[in-house]
Amino acid sequence: MARRDRDEEKILDVDASMQGTLAFKDPVNLRINGTFEGRLDTKGKLTIGQNASVHADINGEEIFVSGKITGNIKADKHLRVLSSAHIVGDITAPVLSVEAGAILQGKCQMLNKASGKDGIFNAEELAKYLEVEISNIVNWADSGKIPAFKEGSEWMFNRSLINDWIAKEKAK
Repeated sequence: MARRDRDEEKILDVDASMQGTLAFKDPVNLRINGTFEGRLDTKGKLTIGQNASVHADINGEEIFVSGKITGNIKADKHLRVLSSAHIVGDITAPVLSVEAGAILQGKCQMLNKASGKDGIFNAEELAKYLEVEISNIVNWADSGKIPAFKEGSEWMFNRSLINDWIAKEKAK
């Protein structure tokens, strides 16, 4: 089966009214055309359609918005805001594209791109990324078990070094 065929099988097109938490561990091509209220945690591509109304905090990799979102957005790779989009909330993304006519009301933070497309995590962000308690992250950093550096008194973590560390730990 061709890779393209496998990707097409993972398309989820939602044109309904939903509430709750949608979380995907594996990449999926998710398109929301209706209303959604809650929380979205996605891998892969998330598209908020032009007629969509979303009241949620969103974490994803690639996010394309042409509808209305009320909530904070964090894109790990890219956030594209189309001309018909209306976003009320803070956004964080390493790459941000905004078409003329789009409405953004909130703060915008571009991630540190010190290692190319990879960002820098603080301890809380890394705990969420690794799905562990923040106390574990701080203990690992204090003991030198995990690659880290300090900015002032706060531990910081380079995503590409963390991903390398994860791969090495899995190989043990």
